Amino acid sequence: MSRLPNSGSTTVHLRYEDGTVRIDGLESSLAESVREAVPELAADHRTDGRRVPAFRYAELRRALSQAGVPSDGLDDEVLALESLADLESTYELRSYQREALEAWLETDRWADSVGHETLERAPAGVLELPTGSGKTVIGIEAIERLSVPTLVVVPTIDLLEQWIDELETEFECRIGRFGGGEQRLEPITVSTYDSAYLKADAVGDRFGLVVFDEVHHLGGEGYREIARLLAAPARLGLTATFERPDEAHEVVEELVGPVVHRLQPDDLAGDHLAAYDVKRLEVELTPAEREAYERNQETFTDYLARSNIDMRRGSDYQELVKRSGSDPEAREALLARQRAREIMYGSEAKLEALAGILDDHRGERTIVFTAHNDLAYDVSERFLIPTITHQTGAAERREILEQFREGTYTRIATSNVLDEGVDVPDAAVAVVLSGSGSEREFTQRLGRILRPAEDKERALLYEVVAAETSEENVAERRR
Repeated sequence: MSRLPNSGSTTVHLRYEDGTVRIDGLESSLAESVREAVPELAADHRTDGRRVPAFRYAELRRALSQAGVPSDGLDDEVLALESLADLESTYELRSYQREALEAWLETDRWADSVGHETLERAPAGVLELPTGSGKTVIGIEAIERLSVPTLVVVPTIDLLEQWIDELETEFECRIGRFGGGEQRLEPITVSTYDSAYLKADAVGDRFGLVVFDEVHHLGGEGYREIARLLAAPARLGLTATFERPDEAHEVVEELVGPVVHRLQPDDLAGDHLAAYDVKRLEVELTPAEREAYERNQETFTDYLARSNIDMRRGSDYQELVKRSGSDPEAREALLARQRAREIMYGSEAKLEALAGILDDHRGERTIVFTAHNDLAYDVSERFLIPTITHQTGAAERREILEQFREGTYTRIATSNVLDEGVDVPDAAVAVVLSGSGSEREFTQRLGRILRPAEDKERALLYEVVAAETSEENVAERRR
């Protein structure tokens, strides 16, 4: 960007207003130069000034400095940050955690800017590390390093409670919360994504750092507005699985920053995480199951062929669902697909294979994963083990997990509800009876057994797959 001298006759004023940064006093020649670096800079005809979305604040500051606006020519009142007592964490980072944190700290967005009186640096980016590797610990250390008011955004109430407990223990200060029926603002506040979506424009000037846990959620159409409305120049994303099938991780990169440090489970297995094996067991459908599966699968595929619908395209699947509302054949095709999947995922041979696995690992903490509630309940009834699904109340879920942690229960079954966002006690064995083709889902389920323990020599994940069905392709995609 070309550097243009400031005339000195005016001062550039910056203010936070409803999720935007209002800019007054910016001369036209400077505005054109700044727009090269901040493309969303737009004229505001109501004020005769200009505006940018709040998330562009750090870029705006740097662009103004590079365009020749000196510190004494800038009146910046965007951030209204309360002072924080000295923060001191008792955590000692492991070497890989320290490397990840330092990689993030090096991405300082205040570089080449005129600085900020309450925020010395503004790193931004995403850390992708496996489940069980201590991403929360890194996040807490990041908050300590910057020591500025911080908003932590999490996807579930369980994670909200976990973060609050950790922060209160480490920093011995009152932690705010948005979520679970309470809206209390403090210099360090933890919020669910849902609550942050409602509150972001009202508190967008109150934080210098925002930490997005499970940051891939930010790619959702509504949630991405949270990041746009916050002025916080320092941004940290934490996730085990950054990339999204819908490519919305590119939006996250723009709002939070790119992945600046990445580790896979294999990078830590055996040293910082448990060593593990993955075993695939192929089982055969019974003759009756095979006949029913083939009949329903044929009904489905025949309709696709006649309708020129390609299920590999997400938009085509939505078109099929749309048609099923008025086209009886489309509806029958969808129902046939559902019946085929139920047969494939819940076959008798799968349950027999599970019986063998549970017998082989008697006494070891084991989690059985399914794709749907019905199969989870079938497993629970057949093997007399507790089940957690989306229908399980919060109190009951906490009780089951606590008894699993204590060893009263050594086995639990679950649908997708335990894939992420819940503090699941350490387990040694996982059984995937059914699942999607999502690499994210597979990585999250594997992560549930990777936390190291003194009595755990090696973790083991079983995939039980129905042979000669579409599940074979699903299993290949997620690997």
